[in-house]
Amino acid sequence: MKKHQNHQLCTIEKHSCKYLGNVNVDLFIKKTSGGAVIWNPPLSMACMRWVGTRGIGKVQLVLFLVEASVKFCSVLMQELAAVVHLLRVWSIERFWLISWSIASKKSLQFTASTSVSIPTLSFRSLLKSTMGHQADENLETKEMDERSLSISHGQEPYVHRVGVPPRQNLFKEFQSNVKETFFSDDPLRSFKDQTKSRKFILGIEAIFPILSWGRNYTLKNFRGDLIAGLTIASLCIPQDIGYAKLANLDPQYGLYSSFVPPLIYAVMGSSRDIAIGPVAVVSLLLGTLLQNEIDPIANPTDYRRLAFTATFFAGITQATLGVFRLGFLIDFLSHAAIVGFMGGAAITIALQQLKGFLGIKKFTKKTDVISVMQSVFSSAHHGWNWQTIVIGASFLTFLLFARYIGKKNKKFFWVPAIAPLISVILSTSFVYITRADKEGVAIVKHIEKGINPSSVKEIYWTGDYLGKGFRIGIVAGMIALTEAIAIGRTFASMKDYQLDGNKEMVALGAMNVVGSMTSCYVATGSFSRSAVNFMAGCETAVSNIVMSIIVFLTLQFITPLFKYTPNAILAAIIISAVINLVDYQAAILIWKIDKFDFVACMGAFFGVVFASVEIGLLIAVSISFAKILLQVTRPRTAILGKIPRTTVYRNIQQYPEATKVPGVLIVRVDSAIYFSNSNYVKERILRWLMDEEEQIIGDYQTRIQFLIVEMSPVTDIDTSGIHALEELYRSLQKRDIQLVLANPGPVVIDKLHTSNFTTLLGEDKIFLTVAEAVAYCSPKLAEDP
Repeated sequence: MKKHQNHQLCTIEKHSCKYLGNVNVDLFIKKTSGGAVIWNPPLSMACMRWVGTRGIGKVQLVLFLVEASVKFCSVLMQELAAVVHLLRVWSIERFWLISWSIASKKSLQFTASTSVSIPTLSFRSLLKSTMGHQADENLETKEMDERSLSISHGQEPYVHRVGVPPRQNLFKEFQSNVKETFFSDDPLRSFKDQTKSRKFILGIEAIFPILSWGRNYTLKNFRGDLIAGLTIASLCIPQDIGYAKLANLDPQYGLYSSFVPPLIYAVMGSSRDIAIGPVAVVSLLLGTLLQNEIDPIANPTDYRRLAFTATFFAGITQATLGVFRLGFLIDFLSHAAIVGFMGGAAITIALQQLKGFLGIKKFTKKTDVISVMQSVFSSAHHGWNWQTIVIGASFLTFLLFARYIGKKNKKFFWVPAIAPLISVILSTSFVYITRADKEGVAIVKHIEKGINPSSVKEIYWTGDYLGKGFRIGIVAGMIALTEAIAIGRTFASMKDYQLDGNKEMVALGAMNVVGSMTSCYVATGSFSRSAVNFMAGCETAVSNIVMSIIVFLTLQFITPLFKYTPNAILAAIIISAVINLVDYQAAILIWKIDKFDFVACMGAFFGVVFASVEIGLLIAVSISFAKILLQVTRPRTAILGKIPRTTVYRNIQQYPEATKVPGVLIVRVDSAIYFSNSNYVKERILRWLMDEEEQIIGDYQTRIQFLIVEMSPVTDIDTSGIHALEELYRSLQKRDIQLVLANPGPVVIDKLHTSNFTTLLGEDKIFLTVAEAVAYCSPKLAEDP
C-alpha cells in the first residue's frame, strides 16, 4: 500500500460510530482485492469478529492514532493485548500505524505512517516512535504482562491450569473438619512445647482466669475496680429489688442473685467489664414462663422451687454449650431479631410497671399490650392512687434527667448510676415521714435479712415439674447467654482484647448452677450496669467482687430499711432502665441496609408486644432460620462484564460501564452448590441464557456460543450439585453452546475430578481466571462462522 493511498482513506464509506474519551472515532470498512482495509483505532473486539466471521481472507490492518489524546494510547495497549491472537489467526500480513491530528471538524491532516510485519511486531516500541515522549511516559505507568504484549513467532500464550489439591486420607480430612468446626480458635495453642507441670498450671488457669491476671494485679487496678464496684452496687441494689418483682419473686431473691453469681464469674469469667446480676428481659421471660405453669400468688413455694429448677437447667445448658464448643448455635438468632425482641420486651416491661406506677391492685397476668391497657383503663375510676402517681412521676422525671446529664457529659456518668439509690432513699424517707402507706401507697414491706440460704433441696429432681423446669431453663439460658456474650464482645472490642466465647459460656453456666443451689434465679450480664462499670474505669472482674461485698453488707444490715420503699419508685427505676432497650436508631439502620432483616426485627417486636414474650421469641427464631434457608436455597447469581482498560470481569449491575463479551455469557454463582439449591442454580443459569439470547436476536448481535461459569465464590459442591452441572452441560450441548468453568476452588475441583466431570467437560475448558477463559473463547468464535 502506497502513501498516497493512505490519504484516500478519508473517502471510504462510513460503517458505524463509537465514542472514546474526548474523540469521536469512526469505523470504516472497505473490501479490496486483497481482502479488507479496516480503520479502527480502538480495535473493537466486535469489529474484529465481524471481519473474521465473514471469511474475507487475508487482511491488511491500518491503525490511525490521535496525537491529541495521550490517554488513547493506553486504551490502545489494552485493546492490542486483547486481539493480538486474532491478528495471527486471520493471517494479517502487515500492520499499518498512521498518526494524525485534527485540523478541523471536517478535515484530517496525516503526519506519519509506519508499516510493520506482525510476526516481529513490538507494540511498545512502535507506539513510542509514533506518539512521542509524552505517550512513552504514560505507557510506563501502565505495565502489562509481557506474555500479553508480545507474542513470539509460533508460540501460543501461556494458560495457567487449575491445580488439584493432593488427596487426604479419610481420617485426616475428618480430623481437619472437626478441628475447624469446634476448635477454630486453636484453644490448645498455649500448651504446645510445654512441660507437664506447666501444662497443668495452664489448664487450671484456663478454668480459673483469675489465677492468670491476678499475678499482675496492682493497687492502681484495685483503685479503678473499687470505684467501679461501688458505683454499680448503688445501681444494682434498687434494680434487683424491682427485677425480682418482675420475675414474681420476693425482693430478696434479686439481691441474692447479685451476691453469689458475680463472685463465681469473677473467678471463672474472662471479661473485664461485664457486670453480673438479674436483668429485666430475662426476669420478665422467666416470670412469664413460670406463671404459665404455677400461680405465684396461690402457690408461691412451688413457684419458687420451679424458678430454682429452671435456673439450674439454664446453667447446665450454658455450660454444656461451652464445654462442647457449641457456642455458634446462639448466632442463629440474628442481630435484627435481637433488636426487635429487646425493644418489644422493653415496651412490655414498661407496661407491666403501670401496676406499681399507678397504684393498681388488680392487674392482668397477661403481658400483651391490649390486655394490659384494658386492665389499666378499666381501673381508672376506682383503682388509681394519685399519691402513688405523684411519687412515681416525680422520681421518673428525676431519673430521666439524671440519665440525660450522664449522656450529655461523660464525666458525669456517675449521676445516672447513683440516681436510683438516691431515689430509693428519698422516696422511702418521704413515705416513712408522711406515712403515705396508710393513704394507699403500696410499699415493699418485708425483705428477708441475711445471706443466701441453701436451695439444693428445693430443686425438682423428679416429677412433672422437672421437665417443665428443663424446658423453661433452656429458653431462659439461651436468651441470657445471648445477651451476656453480646455485651462482653462489645466492651472487649472497645478495650481491644480477645473474649473466649466458650469460656464465657462455661463461667455463666457454672455461676447459674451454683446460684440455683443458693436461692438465686437466672443471672447474666446487664448492659446498663456493664456500661456504668466501663465508664467508671473498671480494670478487671474485681469490680464484681466489690459489688458482691456491698450487696452482702446490704443483706446483712440494711434490708430492714427498705420496708417503706414505695413500689412506684421501683417501677420508675425499671422504666428508666429499659428505655434504652428500645433501639430505634438500630431499627432504622436495619431498614436501610436489609429489608428482610427489618421484617425479622418487626416480627419479633410485634410478637412480644401484641402476643407474649415466648411468641415473640419464637417469631424471632423462625424468621432468622427462614432467612438462612432462603439464602441457602436461593443463592445470588450475576452476569459479568469486562471493566474497560482491564482484564477484570465484574457484575454488570454493580459496574454499568462493564461490557459483555459478544458471543460469550459469563455467569457467577455466589454460593456453595448443594442439594438444596443445585436445581435452582441450573435453572437460573439457563434462564440467564434465554434472556440473553432473546436480547441478542432483537439487537442482531453474535449468538451465544460459550457459557463461562465463574466459580470463585463456590466454596463447596455435593453430588446433587455435580449432577446439576452434568444436566447443564447436556442442555447446553443441545443448544450448540460450550460450557467453560473459571477458577473452581480446591474442594470443588477435587470433587469434579473424583466424579469424572472434568473428563466429561474436558480439562482444557477449566481455567484459572475469567480473562483466560474469554481468551480461549475468542479465537473459537472467529473460527466458527
